[in-house]
Amino acid sequence: MALSFHKQLRIGAYLLKQKLLGRKHYPLVLMLEPLFRCNLACAGCGKIDYPDPILNQRLSLKDCLDAVDECGAPMVAIPGGEPLIHREIGEIVKGIVARKKFVSLCTNAMLLEKKLHLFEPSPYLFFSVHLDGLKDHHDRSVCQPGVFDRAVSAIKAAKARGFAVNVNATVYQGVPAEDIAAFLDFCQEIGVGVSISSGFAYERAPDQKSFLSRRGTKELFRKVFTLGKGKRWDFVHSDLYLDFLAGNQEFHCTPWGMPTRNIFGWQRPCYLLGEGYAGTYKELMETTDWDAYGTGRYEKCANCMAHCGYEPTAANAALAKPFRSLKIALFGVGTEGEMAPEIPLDNQRPAQYVFSRHVDRKLSELHHKEEPDQHLKAAE
Repeated sequence: MALSFHKQLRIGAYLLKQKLLGRKHYPLVLMLEPLFRCNLACAGCGKIDYPDPILNQRLSLKDCLDAVDECGAPMVAIPGGEPLIHREIGEIVKGIVARKKFVSLCTNAMLLEKKLHLFEPSPYLFFSVHLDGLKDHHDRSVCQPGVFDRAVSAIKAAKARGFAVNVNATVYQGVPAEDIAAFLDFCQEIGVGVSISSGFAYERAPDQKSFLSRRGTKELFRKVFTLGKGKRWDFVHSDLYLDFLAGNQEFHCTPWGMPTRNIFGWQRPCYLLGEGYAGTYKELMETTDWDAYGTGRYEKCANCMAHCGYEPTAANAALAKPFRSLKIALFGVGTEGEMAPEIPLDNQRPAQYVFSRHVDRKLSELHHKEEPDQHLKAAE
């Protein structure tokens, strides 16, 4: 496991505290999304297909730190868009680290070497560099040549400066298990841990043909883990989540485990689905119909096995049944035998395509905000 003992101890103590307090809905990781703008345009991404007025919006330093305090999660992931574009990203990270929260700064690394001076190495900070595979595959995935080489160069530069670095990989349809295994070998060679999961079918992603089904995900990861027998691949995941990817655990999604704050507000129900927003974290927790989401409940969630929904489930399962997790740690992920029963989809409610509502609402707000500013400029 790539998680340090310090981090495991802190997170374990946090989870135990929530259980002792009898809390049902509590955050594990805050997904803090300060902007949607990116310097790449990946075909499988559903985060950059917004009108320019929205792509130009940013959460301020105060917005970000207020969200960290309001949520209270022990970990903060900063995805995007590309966070390194944000002018205040150095101050945002510094403020979160000062609160002794673990920070995962997610980046495509195109700007990382140039901006390393904005950060200081800390046991609370690590860079999570986006790599979807080895050179040819990754550059195809991000729709731009040369990105893999720049990312690897940035990883090496960050490690040389004393920063902790891991990579995050998204797996899509048609990628052979052998290629994924070769990629994991490469990550071992350069000394980075790996966060990995199947891609989520963003409804507005340009490429809708490359997303895996749940069965396809499980079969693929069984092959990958079979190829990895005897190797010391370093995953930034709980053992139970990896076992879930291989089809050995019957988990249900925990959508409130990784709440998202972005320029629209607090996103319902999770990082992957934007179906409404709350004004505060408290409102998000108390007014979201959590039982309406997840595989077997909602059509859009049918094939999801992403870590943002299932890693919190795995963390809770490890706390409830530690010997199950210990067995996997000792003997590895199971790659043979019957898979755990699949969640039936017979009673799932049909998908609602409501994405445009909050986009239109935000555009209207921005338009009305601009009108007084224009009048003031005219008066001057």
